[in-house]
Amino acid sequence: MAASDKSVDDSLYPIAVLIDELKNEDVQLRLNSIKKLSTIALALGEERTRSELIPFLTETIYDEDEVLLALADQLGNFTSLVGGPEYAMYLLPPLESLATVEETVVRDKAVESLRTVAAEHSALDLEIHVVPTLQRLVSGDWFTSRTSACGLFSVCYPRVTQPVKAELRANFRKLCQDETPMVRRAAANKLGEFAKVVETEYLKSDLIPNFVQLAQDDQDSVRLLAVEACVSIAQLLPQDDVEHLVLPTLRQCASDSSWRVRYMVAEKFVDLQKAVGPEITRVDLVPAFQYLLKDAEAEVRAAVATKVKDFCASLDKANQVQIILSSILPYVRDLVSDPNPHVKSALASVIMGLSPMLGAYQTVEQLLPLFLIQLKDECPEVRLNIISNLDCVNDVIGIQQLSQSLLPAIVELAEDSKWRVRLAIIEYMPALAGQLGQEFFDQKLRGLCMGWLNDHVYAIREAATLNMKKLVEQFGAPWAEQAIIPMILVMSRNKNYLHRMTCLFCLNVLAEVCGTDITTKLLLPTVLLLAADPVANVRFNVAKTLQKISPFLEASVIDAQVKPTLDKLNADTDVDVKHFAAQAIAGIAAATLKNGNL
Repeated sequence: MAASDKSVDDSLYPIAVLIDELKNEDVQLRLNSIKKLSTIALALGEERTRSELIPFLTETIYDEDEVLLALADQLGNFTSLVGGPEYAMYLLPPLESLATVEETVVRDKAVESLRTVAAEHSALDLEIHVVPTLQRLVSGDWFTSRTSACGLFSVCYPRVTQPVKAELRANFRKLCQDETPMVRRAAANKLGEFAKVVETEYLKSDLIPNFVQLAQDDQDSVRLLAVEACVSIAQLLPQDDVEHLVLPTLRQCASDSSWRVRYMVAEKFVDLQKAVGPEITRVDLVPAFQYLLKDAEAEVRAAVATKVKDFCASLDKANQVQIILSSILPYVRDLVSDPNPHVKSALASVIMGLSPMLGAYQTVEQLLPLFLIQLKDECPEVRLNIISNLDCVNDVIGIQQLSQSLLPAIVELAEDSKWRVRLAIIEYMPALAGQLGQEFFDQKLRGLCMGWLNDHVYAIREAATLNMKKLVEQFGAPWAEQAIIPMILVMSRNKNYLHRMTCLFCLNVLAEVCGTDITTKLLLPTVLLLAADPVANVRFNVAKTLQKISPFLEASVIDAQVKPTLDKLNADTDVDVKHFAAQAIAGIAAATLKNGNL
């Protein structure tokens, strides 16, 4: 008897610990307890999880939001722990309660878990258990339950009988007409998802009237969500029905009094275009696109400007060039000189993509003048967006035409009086070099890159040094040996000590990409030569450089040439030179020891 009692006590222990921790004043303890629910459920077994754990959790849903969020998440994966799909209905009460709480994140997670659990029910159990849960949420007094209900229709609808489907459509209509804007917003948000599972006849008779009503709602937050639903509905209907049932509302949204609604139309424009097809696009969407391109709000113009390339690419190929030239480019020209930098930047990021569509002649005639204006724009982001897409134009008009038109503007920017402008060009130079090729780079741009090494601004010299490394990564060490290393080594003899320092900085980074042979043969002798420089700053940078390049040198070279030089620097009269020399000696010794151990 005593043994039996002990067994009962042991079996009750996990639930007792859980209850204690869930009632603990420490939020973290309660949270940890919730995260261990699956372990506790396994200890209790399926039957006791259903009869004790789930009811207990349902009764105690009153806690901090992070605890409730963890609970909602856990319950979504609990079906196997209560005995499988035939017992999944036991999870509905706690999730239903969680779906009504005030905190949005908790409700959303509860709905996500409810959808998961609902999908695991059989069709019969879905009607008996899940649909009543949905109906209770729909008729809840608080808006929180009604907003949560909106997320469950698309899961339930495909698997229930026709009479229940009719009820669900009626319930959804009720939510679309709810007096609370938050509920109508939730309904508008889920309308497209619900439309995908509703039969076409009921889509036309029931859901499209709801869609039209939501698109005319007095709250712009509801109307803008109706735009998203518009895409889904247009994809589901034949072209004739789209023209009669959807387009009038779409036209109305494109000219809505709220800029946020127009912004959403701009964001979804290409999706809408693909949904409605080429003919409706030509007749209806091109004028709407033009309207948005000259919108009064900069946010709308910027959003639609980013869609210019994709919109044009999706036009009917038979009329594509003609539509772009006659209907899109005139508006694009206005955006090139838009007063808002974000609009100009958005356009610059995509405008080069029109070149392959228009071909070489029209690119030269129509687009190149626009590119030149953008390359001289005062906003650096606009200029960089143009430079970063030069390969699109290069493929269409060829390097020769490009060099005659756009390159002079790039060179002009590279020599701009504002150092930040020069810096922006330097940072993009490796990518530009990759697009234009080694031969063209050597002819037109290499001199610029070398000139930056002598710039009077340190940030430019530093960026130019890193630029050299990236160019060598792009074109290879043999190119560096022939094209740039001789010019860099000449700087070591410059009268200005800053130029000699820049030479050292270049040798620092080039050793990493040029390899042992070039470093030993070309770079090291110049570094050793500068060890006798009259300027202390140069000498201590020699010590730092020797430590930096030593991993790329043979041990015999380090012993014969590097160490004696460092020893001399370690005896220098300048304190800083001695300090860095000693640091370099210790660093090389440590590296040698480490390599020896390996």
